[in-house]
Parts: sequence; structure tokens; C-alpha cells
Amino acid sequence: MVKAADALHEAGYRVRVVSAVSDAWHRLADLDVRRTRSWEWTCVALDWRRAPTRRLWSGIRWRLGRLLARRLEPSRLPLAVATLALTRAHRELARAARARPAELFYGGTNGALAATAVAARAWGAPYALDLEDFHTAEQPDDESGRLANALAGRIESTVLPGAAFLTAASRSIAEAYGESYALAPPLTINNTFPLPAEPPSVAPTPGPGLRLYWFSQTVGPGRGLEEAVRSIGLADIPAELHLRGRPSPGYLESLTALASEVAPRLGVVRHAPAAPDAMVPLAHGYDVGLALEPGTPRNNGLALSNKAFTYMLGGVAVAFTDTPGQRSLARDLGEGALLYAPGDVEALAAGLRRWADDREALGRARATAWEAARRRWHWEHPEERGVLLEAVAKVLGR
Repeated sequence: MVKAADALHEAGYRVRVVSAVSDAWHRLADLDVRRTRSWEWTCVALDWRRAPTRRLWSGIRWRLGRLLARRLEPSRLPLAVATLALTRAHRELARAARARPAELFYGGTNGALAATAVAARAWGAPYALDLEDFHTAEQPDDESGRLANALAGRIESTVLPGAAFLTAASRSIAEAYGESYALAPPLTINNTFPLPAEPPSVAPTPGPGLRLYWFSQTVGPGRGLEEAVRSIGLADIPAELHLRGRPSPGYLESLTALASEVAPRLGVVRHAPAAPDAMVPLAHGYDVGLALEPGTPRNNGLALSNKAFTYMLGGVAVAFTDTPGQRSLARDLGEGALLYAPGDVEALAAGLRRWADDREALGRARATAWEAARRRWHWEHPEERGVLLEAVAKVLGR
């Protein structure tokens, strides 16, 4: 969202962003971004401390919507009910978005697709949608997950055909949407990041072993971190695993206990969340970045992790799981990537051991990853930012 707003603002458009903030950390991160931007930003507060009444009422609406969705076939639900059952913020987002006219409304994430269409239709304006994930296969295969996936399908079947254009965060996601709705595949705009002002150092970190890096908003299970710990134990190399994000309750303790049991030469280091603009600089000084997606649910297999692009711009070699979404990027990196099947900890261990033992090969891997980012995988590339600007200009006749 921020990169799209920046690009459109720099291209001469007047940009207004509407988003929801659900907790204190999100609010602080938003404020940090807004200090360096001149485009307008309206935040809908949904956290308990700043808007307890709104939070309570949105929760009641959401539960009532879920109750109706469970009793009726989701595909037959009125769109208004489906949106309330899927996301608590729909009405607030739609109200804030349609408060003022625009020539084009552009929205993304599962919870904002319907709000974008509603706001656009209120002003008789075109809208475009960004499909960051394959939302009908985003949640686990349990009762709650199947309901959420079905609700996403109900909304998408209504709003996607009317969009002026669609964008997707990976080629695999774009192809899946094209097949599911008999649409022309959405435009692929990868979650790349701007080139840094100065090239990063690609020299291996001093000392034996490896410094590995992983980040996300939440540090928790199902993200491949247990595989990383077990592979380091099998490789029998000294290593540090640096994790940036907010840990799920008890998760770091369990991961550290696992490391003590199977990888005694591994140290686990926690880092606090950081502002989006700082993520590439914060990747400096590590040897290997981990993009270890398990491949399930289906959306996870189709997604192309934004972590990988961050690592590459930071001059860090990347370890990828071999999923449909990540395979082509890993192959494009060549020597800069380690590609292994999800769950194959022996293969991951062998690759990490090779880099730990051969510092020259590790240096070449880091240099190759950076060169790939500089050559192709950055936001300023015509096939990334340029695709968005061209699509917007075509809709607006400019």
C-alpha cells in the first residue's frame, strides 16, 4: 500500500490512503511511515484502547454475520452479510473511503476488497483490486477456515469481474485467480522494495558458522523455523538465528528449548519489530535469509515471500522452500539461492553446511543475490512500479 501510494504521488496524482489499525504497534509503525510522506492518510482505529466502543460493536456485527453464514450457504449470502462475517472493519473502511470522491479507488487485502468496490460505486468511479493472497485458500482446512475461505469466494465472485484492473503479488496467485474466475490473469506486481542508495556489503560475516535472519509481524509456528533449527543441528555448525517480530505467547521459549535439544551450537536472538522503511537496512550483516514457506494452505504455496526481496536488497543469500510461488525466483537467483523441498531438513542442512564451510562460496552467493535484486527484483523496475503506473494511466486516460 505504501509503495503504491508513493509511486502514484511521485507520478503527480493526488493520493489519499484509508487503512485500519488494530493495535498499538501498528499505530506506531504507521506514524513512523507518515512522518516521511506528504500524501494524505486516514486511519480507522479498531484497537480497544483508542476506540473501545467501535471495537465492541464491530465484534458483535462480526459474530452475528458468522452465525448467519453458518446457517446459510455462503454463496447465497447477501454481499453485505458476507462482508460483515469476513471482516470486522468493512463498514468503517467503506465509510472512510467513500467520504470523498476519487477518480479511481484501488484497494487490497481480503478485508478491503468489498469496501473498495462499495466506495467506488458510491461515486460512480472505477475501482481496481490488489490480490495480495489467494484468499479462497488462505485459511486452514478446519471449520472456521473453510467458512472464511467460502466467504472470500462469495465476495470475490461479485467484485472481481467489475474491477478496471486486478493486480496480484505473485505470478502463481495471478494464474490461480485467472483459472478460478475465468478472468484474464491479474497483472503481477511482486512485493519488491526500492533500491538502497548504497550497495550493501556482501562479504561473509566474520567468524565461523552462519548468521541467519527471518522476520515477520508475528514470530510463531508454521513458518518453517522449526525446520531451520533442526537443519542447523543436523549440519552441526555454529550459527545464530535472528528473529524479528512479535512472538506468539510461549513460542520463543519452545523454539529455544528445541534448539537446546537438537542444535546446541545454535543461538536464538530476538529483535523487536521495526518500521517498514527500515527492513532492508536491518537485513545487512546477515549471511542467509530464510524464506521457508511450508506450502500449505494452498495460498502459502502460491505466495512469493516479501522476505526474499528484502534479503536480496540487503546482500543476503536466500534459503527457499521449493513451492510454486517461490520456485522461479529461486532459480533466477542461481548461486544466490538454496532451494529445498518443504520438510526436507537434510537438504537444508547440507546447503547451510556448504555455505558455512566454504566462505568464498557464501560470498559469491551473497553477491549473486544482490546482483539479481539490482538487475531485476526491485520496486523501480518497469515490470514492478511501471506496471502499476501504466494500468492507472490507462484507466484514467492519461
